[in-house]
Amino acid sequence: MESQNHLPRPMRPLARPVSYVSRALTAASYPLTGIYYFLRHPAYYPLFLSRLLPLSIISFLVYAILFTFAFLPQYAFLALFHGWGAWVNAVVLVLGEGLVIIQGLFEGFFVDECRVDVFDATLLDKDLDGLVAPHRLLFPDAPNSVKKLGKPTGPAVYQPWSLIQIVELIVFLPLNLVPYVGTPAFIIITGARLGTFAHYRWFGLRGLTKKERKQEIRSRMWDYTWFGTIAMLLQLVPIFSFFFLLTSATGAALWTAKLEQKARRPPVPDAPSAIAPVDTQEYDPDEPPPPYVDNPV
Repeated sequence: MESQNHLPRPMRPLARPVSYVSRALTAASYPLTGIYYFLRHPAYYPLFLSRLLPLSIISFLVYAILFTFAFLPQYAFLALFHGWGAWVNAVVLVLGEGLVIIQGLFEGFFVDECRVDVFDATLLDKDLDGLVAPHRLLFPDAPNSVKKLGKPTGPAVYQPWSLIQIVELIVFLPLNLVPYVGTPAFIIITGARLGTFAHYRWFGLRGLTKKERKQEIRSRMWDYTWFGTIAMLLQLVPIFSFFFLLTSATGAALWTAKLEQKARRPPVPDAPSAIAPVDTQEYDPDEPPPPYVDNPV
């Protein structure tokens, strides 16, 4: 509200829409920033190569089978309603089916520990050791943030395995049958659900209760929707979906670091007034004047 007051009066009605657009673009940029950050830090590579590369090969086989046997029949069916644009909906439909299979079989059981490590390592790179240290052993003399990570001292979850999320993916897959708007609606709706888990690990590090987590999510629901939408698009990329799971976790940690730094920033003191304060003390007119003192010095 205060920023709106600084705008010229004709521009004030635009302040709210501009704020929403700015927040959406900022949140949507973090999954992409996470890719750049991950690639710029070779210390993170072993987390992917040692744990997720075999799963990426399996996911390739899953998508290869689906595109071989399921793509053409679904494309032929969709072409009856969509015409020339049916191939887009058919591709997203098959990718969504593959995502359901991969999430149900692998993601919740084999990937989450790796995402916790990436998230925590990124926080260490951003000098947030105090946030991570109470929840896992750290080796401060290690050469990089990944090797600093010891075993967690308590439950360490990046995104809890959710049967509801898998059911939602299945339920909303038919949206791809709707011409033009169906595929974007599917990605945004499922992405909004995915985005709410972006800071689940951060909430755990802070020890928030379930009620407090819901309040935090509600306050940033618009931002989480667009973070999750871009993260969902990246997860639909065959072969690289597991890699993008890690980079999205990196982006979520970078977002967390930004919020932590903002919260810890000392408040800016108000500028001193250029006008000398006026003594507004009132005197009783019936009160005698102060005694006279002759002091030439």
